[in-house]
Amino acid sequence: MPKNEKQAQQEREPNTKPSKVNVPVVSAIGPHGELIETIFDTDRERPKLAIWKNLNAQVLDSYTPDSLTRYVPFAGAKALVEHNVVQFAQGPMEYGTTCDLVDAIRAYIHKYVDVSEAFERLAANYVLLTWVHDRFNELPYLRRRGDYGTGKTRFLTVVGSICFKPIFAGGASTTSPIFHLLNQIGGTLVIDEADFRFSDESALIAKILNAGNVKGYPVLRSETTNGKDFRPRAFKVFGPKLVGMRGRYDDPALESRFLTETSSNPTDRQDVPINLPSEQAADAAVLRDKLLLYRFRNFARLGAPDRLDAAANGIEPRMHQILAPLMSVAEEETDRQAILAHASAAQEALREARGQTIEAEVLTVIRKLMKSEQGVGVRIQDIASAHGRAYLDAVSKPLAPRAMGDIVRTKLNLKTRKSHGVFIVSKTQHGTLERLYERYSVTDEDVARLADLLGETTHMEFGDIG
Repeated sequence: MPKNEKQAQQEREPNTKPSKVNVPVVSAIGPHGELIETIFDTDRERPKLAIWKNLNAQVLDSYTPDSLTRYVPFAGAKALVEHNVVQFAQGPMEYGTTCDLVDAIRAYIHKYVDVSEAFERLAANYVLLTWVHDRFNELPYLRRRGDYGTGKTRFLTVVGSICFKPIFAGGASTTSPIFHLLNQIGGTLVIDEADFRFSDESALIAKILNAGNVKGYPVLRSETTNGKDFRPRAFKVFGPKLVGMRGRYDDPALESRFLTETSSNPTDRQDVPINLPSEQAADAAVLRDKLLLYRFRNFARLGAPDRLDAAANGIEPRMHQILAPLMSVAEEETDRQAILAHASAAQEALREARGQTIEAEVLTVIRKLMKSEQGVGVRIQDIASAHGRAYLDAVSKPLAPRAMGDIVRTKLNLKTRKSHGVFIVSKTQHGTLERLYERYSVTDEDVARLADLLGETTHMEFGDIG
């Protein structure tokens, strides 16, 4: 067949061979279970792919698992690295055992940051958790709290630099790029709450923190291209978070997600540099490479965390939920005990905070009245009356029975029912009340103190007869 006729025939016949599709990835699991991660070659200043397949790691410019797909590195990685917004590993590096890696992380933190030994152990294991966090459904947040000059920013910089794909949000003027980066990059959000403290953006940061510790709960936002047509879009915000802040959040549920160390004074350690030296970035880069290999080796074995002994450790369900993944990556018994001790102290602080609320006052009144009540329950109006006499001063207006009933039903989630025409808290809720007493730290001592406030305590004095 002449050449021109052959070309004409090829043009008439459709090309049945499919072309490969380029798939940009930051982190992905391939069709055969291989792990794929975008890394950044600092020598050539371009992104590459690290592949973990058949228990072996390799670095490639692109990866083709089949005839239809070609995985390529995330194209925007270079710009993010140049502006120090996101930091990637350079390639997997041998680290020895997990205990050796934790010791190396602790030495790195100790070199540049002054924290307690227990929190140093907790932070080192939290770094491990960030590199395998997508194997779990719930996560805790790590927080350093204190006034300026107490090392919050130093902690965020040093620890954040070795977390999984850290996103440093300090340079963001609004939260919009944070939503897009979390949705596109994933990884660990490193944020100083003070950067958004005096703006309306702080409410959006709270939304990220509220929804970001449980997998499968995106934040919905409206987006527009022309300023008129707004379309809802879901942003994935799940992932570990490092937070620095001066105070605390008013929402107790949000506060319960944090593992926190509070610092009141600047460090007095002479071996901690005042300014971070250039070697800190080099030390962090080496640890990120070792942690990448840790992710590859341990990703498959992690998943459902072991259930903690809540009774033995006094762990509440919420604390158990966020603590179990961290305990799953901690292999040293010393580290596990340090994590449990820190969690117990944090939980006790939450109990003390609850004990100063009006809910705790109401529960103390209920506990006292239940002990002396001979009937089927305690009347709401008696709770309101006793609370007003004991806890309110002369200028305060006591709560009406209707308002007290609202507190009992909506804040304490106790059921009320009518008995002889009045609403009561029934004695049949004994089990629920006992759990509430424990949650709000309402004890017999509080009941005795309440009796004293109500003038019901009898004092007997003995002395000489004159």
